[in-house]
Amino acid sequence: MTAPDVSVVIPAYRRPERLRSCLTALAAQDHPRDAFEVVVVDDGSPEPLAALLPEFTDRLRLTVHRQANAGPAVARNVGAEQASGELLAFTDDDCEPAPGWVGALAAAHRADPGAMIGGSIVNALPDQRCAEASQLLVSFLYEWFDDDAASRFFASNNLAVPRAGFLALGGFDTTFPRPGGEDRELCERWQRTGHLMVEAPDAVVRHSHTMALRGFCRQHWNYGRGAYDVHRRRVAAGEGKVRIEPARFYWELLTYPFGRAPLARAVPLAGLMAVSQVANAAGFAFELRQQRGGRSGAEAAV
Repeated sequence: MTAPDVSVVIPAYRRPERLRSCLTALAAQDHPRDAFEVVVVDDGSPEPLAALLPEFTDRLRLTVHRQANAGPAVARNVGAEQASGELLAFTDDDCEPAPGWVGALAAAHRADPGAMIGGSIVNALPDQRCAEASQLLVSFLYEWFDDDAASRFFASNNLAVPRAGFLALGGFDTTFPRPGGEDRELCERWQRTGHLMVEAPDAVVRHSHTMALRGFCRQHWNYGRGAYDVHRRRVAAGEGKVRIEPARFYWELLTYPFGRAPLARAVPLAGLMAVSQVANAAGFAFELRQQRGGRSGAEAAV
């Protein structure tokens, strides 16, 4: 078989049913089957995910690489090393790419061969307010940070990048102690070295991230902790100041749900957007204290 143009890399842990849905969506792509491959990195799942291979043998160019549990950043880098396509397309096992996803990313790559590409992410759980608010926040950030913004980022569940450039840059920073922030750091490092970032709105994935309020708060607490880790790397790169967004940023964030959802739904969504920022700030402050004063028992209580 000829080498594929695109390699889809999926870090996966547990959740075989979610992974099956993701692979089923990839098997339904309208891009030629032989023109892309799928590399799943099983991040030490208790039950090996390679058991799904026989279901897709005739439907996908699929390989599963198993490693000891090391987190999604390591898994993505391992997948990139195992891949053979010119373009790496990252998504997650709780995502279902639309039929035109691979084709849209490939077209964007042909138009800008050296650019990082970010696709569109759609919340697949509209009845879950926390999932909807979390996705609205990502959408807002994509709109707020324009092409020239130093903080522009693409989420790692719908991001594509030339393999050669990704490997030359060193891939995702695996020293991040927890998920949340490594995609932002990669994007900032990519821009810092003079590379382009372009959007591919037609490259759509549906994201199914079930969470209740506690999980929502934990997620954004961890994002805040990750934001501090990003800040530390900015300092190391010579950008010493913490970037504080203007008041307009927070006003537009809080009002973002209005006009995008009925009023009765927009009000609680705006409340969750506010909660996300409080949790984010608390996570940032916690990590700052940890780095200044050493670890305490507070982390174990979260």
